[in-house]
Amino acid sequence: MTDPTPSADPVDVLLDVLALGETGARTSEDIFTASSHPMPGGRIFGGQVLGQAVVASARTLPPDRSPHSLHGYFLRPGDVHKPLTFAVDRIHDGRSFSRRRIQAFQEGEPIFSGIASFQDDDPGLEHQLTMPEVPGPEGLPGPSDRVHGRPEASLLLRANPIEVRHVDSDIYLSVDRPQPRQAVWTRLRRPIGDDPMLHRAAIAYITDFTIQESVMRAHGVPWATPGIRTASLDHAIWWHRPGRADEWMLYVQESPSSRGGRGLAQGQLYSRDGALLATVAQEIMLRVPETGASRTP
Repeated sequence: MTDPTPSADPVDVLLDVLALGETGARTSEDIFTASSHPMPGGRIFGGQVLGQAVVASARTLPPDRSPHSLHGYFLRPGDVHKPLTFAVDRIHDGRSFSRRRIQAFQEGEPIFSGIASFQDDDPGLEHQLTMPEVPGPEGLPGPSDRVHGRPEASLLLRANPIEVRHVDSDIYLSVDRPQPRQAVWTRLRRPIGDDPMLHRAAIAYITDFTIQESVMRAHGVPWATPGIRTASLDHAIWWHRPGRADEWMLYVQESPSSRGGRGLAQGQLYSRDGALLATVAQEIMLRVPETGASRTP
């Protein structure tokens, strides 16, 4: 975050950006306004836009119809210093399902476009993958323990609303063992109440953090690599079961392929008691000096 201050509660900052404004304006779409929290380099964090898209689309539906999937493209880098406008198109309302198209704009230019699907809580067949057995989060080091010699990085991580503990060593400064997979424990840093829609939006926010690392870890590329360039290209999330973003979740991540400056990452998010809460897929741009010239997508 730009000029982060340890005294500011990072979760309060997150809740502020998820509290979208309503102007009352509506043409064929519902219009909402939003701001951004600071980020390094002034680019909007993709997870923020995902969370805001969930909130905006949910505002057009009754509270008992919850999002079960969101598929979106990041079209342009967003600027944290400029206001955001969200336009929601009510493209379909059925007996059990609703679909909403969400677009985020800055200065009239779309920076994100996605479609979210909502469903009533219906009965049906049920199964899930079993959560892998890994050490719990309590005995794992936090990121500040690893980057204490780099004050800027340590301050940035402490000012983040998301808490992360890697099951294996993190990749902030180096990669101990290159492999296309990792697992992290993650949660918001403090409770945020009991609103299930807010938790789904916060989970969407969290899913964009660390998912890129399975691609980077596969090639032994740490975040500290000089000249590294990364950007989220698209993102899909399927919510399977209700969960709490402010309690520990295990985020299991794997990258099946990378090529042409792009890498695909997939993830499963489990509650502490083993319930599969969500499945995630994201393709990223990843460029390092050894594999080609950097350029913005």
